[in-house]
Amino acid sequence: MPARDELPSTLQRSPKEAQETWIKTHDSAVQEYGEGQRAHRTAFAALKHNFEKVGDRWKPKPERGPSDEQARRGAGKREKPTSGGVDARASKQHLYDRAQELDVPGRSSMNKQQLVEALQKKSGQQTRQARQQ
Repeated sequence: MPARDELPSTLQRSPKEAQETWIKTHDSAVQEYGEGQRAHRTAFAALKHNFEKVGDRWKPKPERGPSDEQARRGAGKREKPTSGGVDARASKQHLYDRAQELDVPGRSSMNKQQLVEALQKKSGQQTRQARQQ
């Protein structure tokens, strides 16, 4: 099944470039690994190098690179927890700016890890709300 037919809802609300990155990677992964979770994980890993999840969509990152330890790990290595699309390797200021954009309460007193967790939570909430509409 072509990836365009199963584009995740967060990507449907994202820039065309993000959609194309996911689609091309997913289709290639399906040819390599077959249809299923592995193809989806591969597509999201590629997406996370150039985009980060902000609310219910993906936005371009200021710098290219893996967003978390899972995206950075090599093939065949033990899986690590993901940051749900939040660029956990970004600066604290960048995370604070994204938290401000999403109106995360208490952001001014949060450390970097707390900002990542709050952004994950807020993005998840907005994604669920968008899917219900």
